[in-house]
Amino acid sequence: MLPVTIVSATRFNEQDFREKSALGRSLTQTYAVFNLKREIFYENSRGLGACYNQAIDAVENEEEIMVFVHDDVFLADFFWLDKLVYGFTQFDVLGLAGNKRRVSKQPAWAFIDDQFTWDDFANLSGVVGHGNGFPCELSIYGPTMQKLKLLDGVLLAVRKKTLMRNAIRFDEQFRFHFYDMDICRQCEAKNISMGAIPLGVIHASGGEFGGPDWRDGYRTYLEKWRD
Repeated sequence: MLPVTIVSATRFNEQDFREKSALGRSLTQTYAVFNLKREIFYENSRGLGACYNQAIDAVENEEEIMVFVHDDVFLADFFWLDKLVYGFTQFDVLGLAGNKRRVSKQPAWAFIDDQFTWDDFANLSGVVGHGNGFPCELSIYGPTMQKLKLLDGVLLAVRKKTLMRNAIRFDEQFRFHFYDMDICRQCEAKNISMGAIPLGVIHASGGEFGGPDWRDGYRTYLEKWRD
């Protein structure tokens, strides 16, 4: 079995996570046979960065593949572990969708301004399902397995050694919004390769763009990176 640890933070308690959340149901029912290691933060009220860093510190094996994933994600691909192996032959950090470029003051991987103008689809990569089961709607952004500069944080996979050897950690000032933009910027600065892989998931909720917390995160992001 691959050295894989699933990392997620949830507002559910342990029982409700297993029975009600998309990720918990995936792990408990479909993939129970895999007996995957887990770092799940139940009844969580902390920012994702703090939880994710705690999970990184808790893992001892530097070869460990850490999959940071939201709790509202169904793992719908029976071969998703094989897809991770395939992805790591090409890239150091894996995701589901992202952008081949980054423009100044970009507020999210898919948008080029804070009015949420979509980037040209020629720059985008990945496929994500949406809904509460299958069949589901698909967002097809573009071909996978391309070198990217930004990834969607709904699912990020990386070996612990990549983070440790490059002194990369999640910035805990980004509680939920912009933690993914920030860590991609860190990876870009260290020339760490990133790409979206052909991995089937169904995301049970959409993004929360434009709200007060999002705006606060955007200001903090611009203060840190300046562009």
